[in-house]
Amino acid sequence: MSHSLEWSRAYAHRLTAGDGERFSSRQEELAAQLARELASGQLPFLNMPYREKLLHDLPPLISRLKQFKHMLLLGIGGSALGARAIQRAFAPGQDGPNHAGPWLWIADNVCAKTFEALLGKLSPAETAVVCISKSGGTIETLAQYFLAREWLGKAMGERWKEHMIIVTDREKGYLREEVGRFDLSSLEVPDFLGGRYSALSAVGMLPAAFLGIDWQALLDGALDVARPLIRDPAGLGRHPSFSLACWARALEERQYSQLIFFCYIPSWAAYGLWFAQLWAESLGKEGKGTMPVPAVGVTDQHSVNQMFLDGPRDKGCLFLTGRSQPKCCGFGQDLPDKWSWLAGKPFSNLLEAEALGTRMALAANAVPIVHIDMDDDGPRAAGALMMLLEAATVFTGWLLDINPLDQPAVELGKRLANARLGAGGYPEENAALSAFLAVPRQEQTF
Repeated sequence: MSHSLEWSRAYAHRLTAGDGERFSSRQEELAAQLARELASGQLPFLNMPYREKLLHDLPPLISRLKQFKHMLLLGIGGSALGARAIQRAFAPGQDGPNHAGPWLWIADNVCAKTFEALLGKLSPAETAVVCISKSGGTIETLAQYFLAREWLGKAMGERWKEHMIIVTDREKGYLREEVGRFDLSSLEVPDFLGGRYSALSAVGMLPAAFLGIDWQALLDGALDVARPLIRDPAGLGRHPSFSLACWARALEERQYSQLIFFCYIPSWAAYGLWFAQLWAESLGKEGKGTMPVPAVGVTDQHSVNQMFLDGPRDKGCLFLTGRSQPKCCGFGQDLPDKWSWLAGKPFSNLLEAEALGTRMALAANAVPIVHIDMDDDGPRAAGALMMLLEAATVFTGWLLDINPLDQPAVELGKRLANARLGAGGYPEENAALSAFLAVPRQEQTF
């Protein structure tokens, strides 16, 4: 068996198969671009040139980390979302009762209360701190690094260095300078590997390996999907990621403004948030793109699904299911007559029935759907899904004639925040801050 994309309800309502075919006609042009960018090293998420080095560097580091019960990950956005999705999918024990370790704690926001609580409750002697920033200058992550470094130093003295691991650019950036200054352990984020495409690099594999997850299976699954594109870029038009890109581009052209990611593999629910960053940060440019909307089945059938079904007809849907749900927790025979039809059935049958019902309801309400059906829900399958979606995102960007690998608009907010905090070298941002804050406030209390 293998994973599949099911297209029978993909081109519906005002979206026609002809719309997708028009964009698939660009396959030769995009195949040539794929070949060029692979050759120049601009798509490292796809061909993983860093894999052999990671296979060499990571195992001895993990052997050393076995002395620690806790890993505190400092990172934001793409430095955290992939790790969280992988942890919740394949090492969910720490979210349940009586867990004996290891534990992964992710500090992915600027929340003084939460961060202070983490440092107050964790034992420095039992904690490894992993600081992740490709640029080495992400202000949120650096601020946490300075606090964590002080926290470790007060408790461990000079041994604090044995508890700190840096994941950053191989040659440049402040964090790389810290590695040299203190002789810290480090792993590299390769050139051209942006945060939202980095989950299957050291960024996500280090915490996965610490948790005992089969991180090599994640990489193997990703390469299963990428290999045809690497070996034969000219065959792009036959690849499912390109088919998804043509469909997504057609959605955007036909004024569908939202793309639902409806996940009916409960353990994979956090992949919706990972996908949301991947899609939004890659494609929301120049007034283009569709807004990703993560949804979890069956939970969101009882919340936002009303809007999906009966709101504006501006939504497409990636509908994710799995074929290998556990058959545990079967219903007994001693049920009320009203519910006797459940007798003897496994609890997981309810998930399958709810998924089918929701998919049919979406189709009946004119929502174009691509059904992604996974053969199993193990790490290798997750790696395959991640690569499929990453490749589809890049190809959608190319069809939109934008660069799916940068995020220019995001940088403005970062510069303004730095200026607000007193950093030098931001004269335009300081002027903009002054003008913004000079506008009289119009308030209404409640």
